[in-house]
Amino acid sequence: MNHSFPLKTLAIFLLVALSVTVLIARNINQKEQDTNSTSNYRLSGPYTHKNLTIFLVHGKELMPGKSFLTLQEALAQKKVIVYETKDVNELAIRNLSNQDVYVQAGDVVRGGEQDRMISTDFIVPPKSGRMPISAFCVESGRWNRRGNEAPASFSTSENAVGTKELKLAAKRAGSQQKVWETVKVAQDKLSANLSVGVADAASPSSYELAVENSAVKETTADYVKTLSGILQNKSDVIGYVFAINGHVNSADVYASRSLFVKLWPKLLKASAVEAIAELNQKPAAQPVVSETIETFLADSERAAASAKPVTKRVKLVTREDDKNIFFETQDREEKDGWVHRNYIRKQ
Repeated sequence: MNHSFPLKTLAIFLLVALSVTVLIARNINQKEQDTNSTSNYRLSGPYTHKNLTIFLVHGKELMPGKSFLTLQEALAQKKVIVYETKDVNELAIRNLSNQDVYVQAGDVVRGGEQDRMISTDFIVPPKSGRMPISAFCVESGRWNRRGNEAPASFSTSENAVGTKELKLAAKRAGSQQKVWETVKVAQDKLSANLSVGVADAASPSSYELAVENSAVKETTADYVKTLSGILQNKSDVIGYVFAINGHVNSADVYASRSLFVKLWPKLLKASAVEAIAELNQKPAAQPVVSETIETFLADSERAAASAKPVTKRVKLVTREDDKNIFFETQDREEKDGWVHRNYIRKQ
């Protein structure tokens, strides 16, 4: 008896069954990803001042009762020491408090031998002892004490780096040379748009001193005054997305609402500085709408993921495609739950 037909039929059946199983698994994984990502976000806005447009991200509080100190407040309260190591790309930090300290990529610390920006998110545990910090110099022309600042340690700053080019130079390219180049570009753009030189004679290459220039601060304050109150009476805001000249730029979303609220003034100020740097750019033909923002967030989370440890406790997951790059900071003490998501439109 010829059994070739039944065997072929069986083979085809098995192949179809396997394909269906794979498809179902992919759909389940996609649903799980969607459930844990933008499907739980709700947007409000737009809120616009001049060329800066903001959409607020509403979502569930994923860390109820969790309290972080930010680097800015921990330094101001002398609960953290950030040490100069004389290595351009590495500092050291020590947490003296009984609380977790959250440090975000882009945070600026001033003083030491050169002003620095932190290059990656991480958490400093209570009574940590001395830990290394990855950093980039945002001041190329100094390697000595400045004024009455302490050369062996750093003080707090109200600033985080603005311009997505500067963020990408640090977080994506990991290039000190590109960081210096983009600091200079940002200074030149601010000077051109404000019709005043923003470089400070005390250290002309310092990003920190440039954004503390009186003309920059005055113009930034106009944006901040108009937009800082948009969180009021909104108890579920966990992040924001912003566009400049009608073009989507970046987003920051947090698992902890209280952490976002603490960081909001610094985030808004950095976004305003970037908007000032782009005042002369041509606006988009159409204003940005919420559907565009939703697509940006969703697309950023779809690319293949790569992961690397930052510390024993913190892991960084990166997703990148042709248009976007997405960074997710995860906390192993929260079962690898995410703490911060940063989305950047590359082009």
